[in-house]
Parts: sequence; C-alpha cells; structure tokens
Amino acid sequence: MDFFSPTRPGTAAHLDSAVWPAEARYDAEGRIVVGGVALTDIAETYGTAARVLDEREVRQRCRAYRKTFPEAEIAYAATALLVGAVADWITKEGLSVAVCSFGELTAALDAGVEPRRIILHANGVSRETLATAVARRVGRIVVGSLAEIDLLASVATRPQRVLLRVCPGVECDSAEPIGFPLGDATAAAVAQVLDTPMLELIGLHCHLGSQIYNPDHYGEAIRRMVAEMALVRHDHDRILTDLDLGGGHAIAYRNGDAEMNLAELSAIIEDALDAACARQHFPRPNIALEPGRGIVARAGVTLYRVLSVKHSDGGHVSVVIDSETRTRTGSFAGVMVANRRAAGSLVSATVAGRAGDVILATDARLPADLRPGELLAVPCTGAYQHGSPRTRVIAVREGHYAQLVRREPTLLDRDAS
Repeated sequence: MDFFSPTRPGTAAHLDSAVWPAEARYDAEGRIVVGGVALTDIAETYGTAARVLDEREVRQRCRAYRKTFPEAEIAYAATALLVGAVADWITKEGLSVAVCSFGELTAALDAGVEPRRIILHANGVSRETLATAVARRVGRIVVGSLAEIDLLASVATRPQRVLLRVCPGVECDSAEPIGFPLGDATAAAVAQVLDTPMLELIGLHCHLGSQIYNPDHYGEAIRRMVAEMALVRHDHDRILTDLDLGGGHAIAYRNGDAEMNLAELSAIIEDALDAACARQHFPRPNIALEPGRGIVARAGVTLYRVLSVKHSDGGHVSVVIDSETRTRTGSFAGVMVANRRAAGSLVSATVAGRAGDVILATDARLPADLRPGELLAVPCTGAYQHGSPRTRVIAVREGHYAQLVRREPTLLDRDAS
C-alpha cells in the first residue's frame, strides 16, 4: 500500500511494551508516538474515534509465530481484524488466513489471498458461503455438525478438503464445547464424510476457547486428538494428515495480566506430539495454529477526544469521550493522555461514550487536570473492537500514515453539527 503524510520523528522514553507496540514512545514534546507518528497528528488529520495500527508490530508478531513454530502452519484468525492491508501484511509474512463468514471470505479473496491458503469455518455460514468457497477452491473447510456436512456435500461440485471440528473435552474456563465430542459422535461424523464422494477428510480441528494462557491445555488436546486419529486409521484404514489446534492464545490488556508464552506452548506441543505419536504408532501430523488477537491486538491503539470532565464531591471523575462503540466494561484500564505526558496527581476516572455506555474503564488513572479537547489513547485495541459505527482505521509505518477504513457518520454526528 502507499503511505503518505510523513511526520516528525520522536525521541524519548518507550511506553510499557506489555500493552503498547514495542516501539511506542514519548517524543520531545511529550506526545505519544506510534510507528514514528505522533498520535495527535493522526487525530488532527482524520478526527476521532480512530484506531491506529502499527504495521511493523503486526509483521513482527507474524515473524515471532513463524520463528517459534517453524514446522507449523500459522493461519491468521481474520475475525480479529481483516482489512485489505492487514491481509497483505500477514500473507507477505508467510501466514495463511482462517475466516468464519461470507464477509471475511470475500474480503480475504478480494485482498488477493491465495484460496489454497484460506481455511473456512462452516459454523453458522450460509449455503452461498460454502458454494463460493468450493467454487473458489478454498484450501480447507472446517465442519462441526452433521448438518454442516450435509450442507457442504450439497454444494460440493468438485473435491473439497475437510477438517472435522471436534471437542476434545479439555476444560478451559473460557470455552464452550464446540464441535463433535470425541468418541461415538466423531466416529459418526468421520463415517459420514468418508461416505461423501466429493469430501476429502484430511484431519481434525479444535477450538479450546479464548484468552487461554496455560499451554498444557493444548498438550492434552493433542494427546486425545492423536488417539482419535489412530482410531480412524484402525476403523477405516485412513491416515489423517492434519491437526489444527485453533487459536485462543491469551494476551495482556494491562500490565500483569497472564498471557500465553509462545516458547512454552511450542515446547508443550512438540513434547505432546512426540509422546502421542509414539504411543499410538501414528505418523506425525501437519500442525496448524490460528492466532488472531495474538497478531494484531497489541499493534492497535484507539484514539478518542475528551468531550467533558465532571468531578464529583467524592473525588471521582467521569470522562465522556466521542465514541458510541460498546465493549466490555472495565476492559481497558490502560487508557492514557496522548497529547502530553501526565504531570502532577492522578485520579480514578470512569470513561464513557457520549451515548452513556461505559466503554473503556471504571478505574482509569488519569491526570487530575484533564480537560475537554485532550486526546486519550487506549492501547492493545487492535483486535475485536468493532463498533457501530465502524471506527476509522489508520495504518502507521516508519513515520508515515494512511487511512485504511473510513468512519461511517451517525445520527449523533448530525445532532452535534
């Protein structure tokens, strides 16, 4: 993509890399700089709310996954954030793409992602989506119910490679059971796919949940799924070659949050594969992982303009910002002033959108002298922060920036005009 609008370089201390892009820092004027661009320059050029995405951070995280899991396929989970530029960045770094809807599928194809490098999850998708995937020769389709198998079979006019989504029964607090339970249910699904001429069963897939920080869960899932693959070989004389472990790797939203250690995860996966394959006398399968927020979350910083500041008698502060986006209350306590370094005392503040819903935090630590018109920045918001209206997305790289997604106007905009 073409970047424009060069900005002045920053110099000064880096911000906390636990939640900010690795090279984020303050410049000599006290402004927060991401990707070599002062966030105030972006706000002045495009307005707020705006999500800033650091291209270098995205690419570095792609490289970290590929380096840590050199023999695995890394498929970016597009649900986290998919725009054309992101698809371009991650595919140029050697990643595949996992999609879950017609919109994500067409966005990936329109962005030039090779169909063979796309994994489509069939859960909840339409007949049209499956037909498009088959016609465009998408590499793999993941099915997790007998109805999905039937629907896919009805549109499969050419051979289509399939993964069965199974529920290995590994207890993760954040997970709801999804897919075929191992045992009789998986056996029935295997038989149904193998009896369908146009469907080629190549392996198993699992999704253990989200924000998982204990790598042992993946090791246990591998042991159980390899045992299931060995049963398929025994019952059908068919060797499944692929094992997709999904995503769900935890990242920190504030300093001190537990997150997935990729090196530990890699070691657990290797040990579990060695042990399970030796025990079952089963050939080592091809491994795939599907990180989403682990790639883009920390690369994103969202900007908001302060509309009002109200001090209560009890000392608490209520801040209203220019956003209608609804997210989890209290998720982002790391909100900071972006146009200056905070000096003096800090107070606890509730930060809310102008529609009245709390969207950032109930305990943000902000300057006591915060004023309307100042700029707030929320780190670690590159993934899943989809609002209504759609927030503009600005890419930054080496001191240049460009708009990737424009913001849609709302009734509140007209009311304010």
